[in-house]
Amino acid sequence: MSLLRFFIENRSEAMQLVLQHLLLVVVATGAAAIVGVPIGILLTRRPGLSKPVLATANVLQTIPSLALFGFLIPLLGRHGIGYAPAIIALFLYSLLPIIRNTFTGINGVDPAVREAARGMGMTDWQMLTQVELPMAMTVIIAGLRVATVIAIGTATIAAAIGAGGLGVYIFRGLRGGGSNNTLVLAGALPAAIMALGADFTLGWLERTLAPGRRKASRASKRLLVATGLAVVILAAVLFFSKGMISSSAAHVRIGSKDFTESLILAELLAQTIESKTEVAVERQFELGGDLVHRALVSGQIDAYVEYTGTAFTGILKHQPITDPRAVYEQVQRDYGEQFNCEWLKPLGFQNTFAILVRGDEARRLNLKTISDAARYAMQWRAGFGQDFMRRADGYPGFARAYGLKFAEPPREMDLSLSYQALASRQVDLIAGNSTDGLIDRLGLVQLEDDRHYFPPYEAAPVFRRETLDRYPQIREAVNQLAGKLTDAEMRRLNYAVDGDRRDVKEVVREFLSQQ
Repeated sequence: MSLLRFFIENRSEAMQLVLQHLLLVVVATGAAAIVGVPIGILLTRRPGLSKPVLATANVLQTIPSLALFGFLIPLLGRHGIGYAPAIIALFLYSLLPIIRNTFTGINGVDPAVREAARGMGMTDWQMLTQVELPMAMTVIIAGLRVATVIAIGTATIAAAIGAGGLGVYIFRGLRGGGSNNTLVLAGALPAAIMALGADFTLGWLERTLAPGRRKASRASKRLLVATGLAVVILAAVLFFSKGMISSSAAHVRIGSKDFTESLILAELLAQTIESKTEVAVERQFELGGDLVHRALVSGQIDAYVEYTGTAFTGILKHQPITDPRAVYEQVQRDYGEQFNCEWLKPLGFQNTFAILVRGDEARRLNLKTISDAARYAMQWRAGFGQDFMRRADGYPGFARAYGLKFAEPPREMDLSLSYQALASRQVDLIAGNSTDGLIDRLGLVQLEDDRHYFPPYEAAPVFRRETLDRYPQIREAVNQLAGKLTDAEMRRLNYAVDGDRRDVKEVVREFLSQQ
């Protein structure tokens, strides 16, 4: 019932995500069919090419999707996030079954039938179009069927690079501590239904086009109707996804990372600009990894909210220091020189790494500081996010600073899932975010960084300079947010989204009205 209520209350957004998912799948598998079928036919005429071509297609399908996105993003430049890399990746994944089945289907035609066709004086083209393709059609459709089902499942990952689709709901559900099953199901269930529907439809088409069936002409007409509907769907997606923004002469793109606080801060920028200027805002939210920084530098977005410590150590590769003013001035100077970007005034809070333990464990062992916890590390298991494990100010230096040695190597996992792993006693210590609403919701305790290892992480908007030069009113509007968010207020906003399950736009709108 909660899932049904969710779809009713969010029907507009849900429909848009379904259409985006369809766009990715239809375009990618359609392009794969247009390319893959001729390649399969070519391989039947040039058998010597079959092994290297099929081996290459096999290799492409074994590359993990996120890794493939990582290869494509720098290659595509300004188009490195959004639909383009997602469609290219899905296209590459769809090629193998289509090429292989086309090659196998045509090669499987009875040689006696070919000889009879030649005896009738058919040309090679006539034999292909009138004999081989019709007889191999069921095998080719079976390949398209497999490719489509694979694409529908893989397309959920596209949400990590801003391509939308039903993966948006899945990532949101996982981000909420791994316990928001309604959101996870809201993404997974429609994707599963879509995959089953595609499998059933293409299976029916495969049976209908089998040799000897009289319904082939009727099936062809139905196929044309289905193609027309797909075109309509694609047009609708383009309308909904580009909409009014593309028709506006004055607009900016605001980006966010793929965790709750970044979404809230990005929405805060967006609503502030919309309410205080005449500039329209396009939202490019939930970009995984360092995509949001890449998008800013390449001009795919105009602004997002970054943390000074993250920029200082993770992006600029400086060694950590603890002076907030020095860190801010350094990133302001370096971003201007290296990226032609400008840091506006800090929003007022810091979101540093929070070393967390369970509340009952902290009370039982009287744990106040990280040094207190270090005495028990040999008996504990730790779990850290991928970001914390690889950063200059992350796990390697942290472990050295506090002399930490755990019972086993730390488990590396998604940051949002680490909270749930700690609460469910799968691990005993994690590195979260100090303003995260899940800390209060799950009854966790943050330990004091008594050796002052972590650098300052002040949150501040970062804009492309050419955007601020074009719309100087944005600088004045956004700088009015300076100092408005305390650590406690940011944690309250995060809890409203992660704990109370409230909509990000509603939470931000309420905060701005109170201000």
